[in-house]
Amino acid sequence: MHYSHPQGNVFYRTMNHPRPMIARGEGIYLYDDSGKRYIDGSGGPLVVNVGHGRTEIVDAMMKQAQSAAYVHAIMFTSEPLERYAAELAKVVPLPEARFYFLSSGSEVVEGAVKLARQIQIARGEVKRNIVLGRWNSYHGMTLGALAVSGRPSLRAPYLDMFHDVPHIPTPYPYRSSATGVEVANRLEEAILSYGAENIAGFIAEPISGASLGAAAPPDDYWPRIREICDRYGVLLIADEVLVGLGRTGKWWGLEHWNVTPDIMVASKGTASGYFPLGFIAAKGEDVEQLRRKLGDFNHGGTFSHHAVGAAAGLATLQILQRERLIDNSATMGLTLGEALHAQIGEHPNVGDIRGRGLFWGIELVKDRATREPFPAAEGVARRVWKRAFDLGLVIYYSTGCADGKDGDVIMLGPPLIITAEQIDEMVRMFREALYAELDA
Repeated sequence: MHYSHPQGNVFYRTMNHPRPMIARGEGIYLYDDSGKRYIDGSGGPLVVNVGHGRTEIVDAMMKQAQSAAYVHAIMFTSEPLERYAAELAKVVPLPEARFYFLSSGSEVVEGAVKLARQIQIARGEVKRNIVLGRWNSYHGMTLGALAVSGRPSLRAPYLDMFHDVPHIPTPYPYRSSATGVEVANRLEEAILSYGAENIAGFIAEPISGASLGAAAPPDDYWPRIREICDRYGVLLIADEVLVGLGRTGKWWGLEHWNVTPDIMVASKGTASGYFPLGFIAAKGEDVEQLRRKLGDFNHGGTFSHHAVGAAAGLATLQILQRERLIDNSATMGLTLGEALHAQIGEHPNVGDIRGRGLFWGIELVKDRATREPFPAAEGVARRVWKRAFDLGLVIYYSTGCADGKDGDVIMLGPPLIITAEQIDEMVRMFREALYAELDA
């Protein structure tokens, strides 16, 4: 087996462990160059929604690359780009939706923040320059995205480098008994505190992603948030980067509460990892007003509106529709939840099992009765992650959920093509890793 070495020519985000050389992927499985098989139990970081080895996506990309691999978006459009936008408009719940395509979740969040500001300017609300965020949230690694994010550990080195924004609490039912309305009302307090005339938008994840590991708010939260935004003319930006495109058993996370945002961003599952692709979606009337009043959208990107990326996105969308993978996500999500409760629900260090569709979080705690987290120094989530990887199961983990420093969450989010039999195999492997690392 070949490994990358921590002191080789490539450096990575996590630097102190070797990586096996990947050979191929097929369905929910990955194989390294020694032939070892891994279940991709998290789709990488919740990306590979339609599975590995989809030749129809590769063929669509190759066809477009052979005809015109790259053109600048200022100068040309392309057939797959126009078709993809037209098809997306049928499943994105914004009236006469318009789309701006970029290359990552961080980029689309950055663009959405700028778009909210420019929509407000086009409306004549020139003082509105603040986009509010939430604590225990994550929106990306660019400085603008970090400013609206609420992960202390990721923000800390850069606090002096960006213009920070106000944050409000995030609903967290496992560690808070507050109602959804009570938590949502903190948004109104922030708007009034900073002055509604200064607030351009509010950005949030419909269901918390890596920061809180699939923590969904109480059902009265999002309707109240929408009501507050409407009352004060604040644009609601839904960060659907992780939960969108079927991950939670519906096309979009906010659909669980029948709430429509003003701006939406998506990325991870957009092209299922076959191409770096994300998009900003906005209401047609807002984009049209911006065009009339300002002329142009003041934002750009060398690889925006990429024709090959659009071909990959369109092929991915067609697979999701043709194979009814959103329905499968909902159905298999129930199966996954039942299996997790049955297999690990009694482990003394499993504090909470939560999720929707094929996005599940398992919060690990030192004391189940008091919900006391493990100290960060013990590296519990990372240890379970490594044990699972050694066994041949890819999972995703996060830390800091309890208080910004302590707190361990394991996330499962396999490709939406997974079957009941494969879920059983995946959960049994996870149980083995959990009990091996945290001997009950």
